[in-house]
Amino acid sequence: MPPDTANLASYSLPQRILHWLTAALVIYNLVLPDGMSEWRRSVRRTGSASLEQVAGANIHAYVGTAILFLIGIRLVLRFVQGAPPAPPQEPAIFGLAAKAAHAALYFLLVALPVTGMAAFYLGYDGAGDVHAEVLKVILWVLIVAHVLGALVHQFYWKTNVLRRMTVG
Repeated sequence: MPPDTANLASYSLPQRILHWLTAALVIYNLVLPDGMSEWRRSVRRTGSASLEQVAGANIHAYVGTAILFLIGIRLVLRFVQGAPPAPPQEPAIFGLAAKAAHAALYFLLVALPVTGMAAFYLGYDGAGDVHAEVLKVILWVLIVAHVLGALVHQFYWKTNVLRRMTVG
């Protein structure tokens, strides 16, 4: 049974560390996918890849695997430790949108590594297409919405939402 979170002021230190570590790895793989992209292009064109391309693809895959592992830990911590309640300044409709966006982020941060692994390790090209052309685009949209939501909380509603995920 999840804990009573009504009195939580912020996320726990492990939750905050995992959030920012996950964010850094996600941004790394989103902004620097060149290793995987070069490997994929080479394999499609010639049927093989250079050692450098394989190494670049492996780094991308290892980072994705690390993200999947961290998300698993984050979900366990979220269930065990809970999350602070939404601030009272937040309109109810935005609270629902935030819950849906967080659920979608968790889904994508599991689905992206799984589809990436299916493509890279098992050779399912369709999974690679979904991974790179669909899920990645949706993730970018949700990241932008997530950041904008945090900024609205900070500067418009003047809540502690940003603080409770940074310094506690």
